[in-house]
Amino acid sequence: MPKGRRSLRLRKNISSRANRFDFFGRIQRLFGWFLPGLVVKRWVFASGFGLIVSLFGASIWADLRPIYWVIEIIFFFIGIITKYLPSSITGPIVFFVGIALLIWGQRRSFKSIQNAVAPEKDDVLIDVLRAKSKLNRGPNIVAIGGGTGLSTLLQGLKRYSSRITAIVTVADDGGSSGILRRELGVQPPGDIRNCLAALSTEESLLTRLFQYRFSSGTGLVGHSFGNLFLSALTSITGNLETAITASSRVLAVQGQVVPATNADVRLWAQLENGDRIEGESAIGKVNSPINRIGCYPKHPPALPSAIEAIENAEFIVLGPGSLYTSVLPNLLVPEIVEAIQRSKAPKLYICNLMTQPGETDGLDVTGHIKAIEAQLANFGVKRRIFNSILAQKPLAPSKLLDYYLSRGAEPVRCDFKRLKAEGYRVFTASLQELKLTSLSVLRHDPRRLSLAVMKVFKRDKKDI
Repeated sequence: MPKGRRSLRLRKNISSRANRFDFFGRIQRLFGWFLPGLVVKRWVFASGFGLIVSLFGASIWADLRPIYWVIEIIFFFIGIITKYLPSSITGPIVFFVGIALLIWGQRRSFKSIQNAVAPEKDDVLIDVLRAKSKLNRGPNIVAIGGGTGLSTLLQGLKRYSSRITAIVTVADDGGSSGILRRELGVQPPGDIRNCLAALSTEESLLTRLFQYRFSSGTGLVGHSFGNLFLSALTSITGNLETAITASSRVLAVQGQVVPATNADVRLWAQLENGDRIEGESAIGKVNSPINRIGCYPKHPPALPSAIEAIENAEFIVLGPGSLYTSVLPNLLVPEIVEAIQRSKAPKLYICNLMTQPGETDGLDVTGHIKAIEAQLANFGVKRRIFNSILAQKPLAPSKLLDYYLSRGAEPVRCDFKRLKAEGYRVFTASLQELKLTSLSVLRHDPRRLSLAVMKVFKRDKKDI
């Protein structure tokens, strides 16, 4: 067979298979409308039933005469049709014509709705509704922390639920956030910006714009567009919480982001050598172990929305993130700690992959836990606020790991038996990002981390 004919036949076969797959896909989506949870069938049937009832009402209003006329006309046409074609042929033809018209009408209706709501998206409406319905039935999760660790977790969790609340520390005083805080008197927007971007379901271009950092321009270098946007909205609306709500609408955020407090919080740390360091950015660079941290004002108030979220939570997650500058600052808000203690929801602490030079040198998972317990004890909290721990499995040797070791960081090791003996439930998994490049860093992978978190939630839920 000539090469041209073989190529033509191959293309025809591929086209035929594609058409068959498309046909079966349409049939599958058609039956998908009848699956539970979409909250569509009941309203379609209700509207059809309403049409029938309204027709009967109109007929009764007209002394029932239209009903007789309609019945006589129907039987007249049926008599004519069956005179030439038997009912065994006429019935199926009319039935399937009616079904075809119904399907065609419904399909065009839903297509019109999709074109009106999201004309630029290629997703089929049924698939969008099913995904949305699944997310709306997801657990009510509260994630507490800050930094890149929290945004990484949120990025993965939004695949499992749309009922997510991120409670974010507002103690940052370095970089772009620190400059805006000092010059404009606003709360630091950096961690909040990252969480909004992580939970965004809007087009990637808009999210990239929100995360864009200026690399040139007098006064703009180092600032991100999202930080400037949030700071401007805070000045316009009067508070950061309202600015976050407005930004959430712009980015179509799946869930909500809440600051831990609306106070102007400034961290301080007491070191083992007796020195006292002030400022979040300075604490991360200390050369002596940290004994405890605190803040000004001493007991910052929590936002009511944060307390409400914790009270309604089905699962509370603390971390991952820098122990003393991202995780513990949230626990300096007494009302948040009290709300966590009152909650009967499962609570999980996620430990970092690596130690942070100057901040957590030499600390294993047990060391992180003891630091949290000691910090809470300083504020009179003697009862544990979480009983489950998620940690990284031992990391395999790699050039990237060697690089970290050369910089003074080391894997956070997990003493499984000791923690279990102390009453903790310990879960380990491979949580690190695997896509390594020349610019790679050892960090959590959003998908692997969120999958492990949801597995812990399901196991904890069964045991409650």
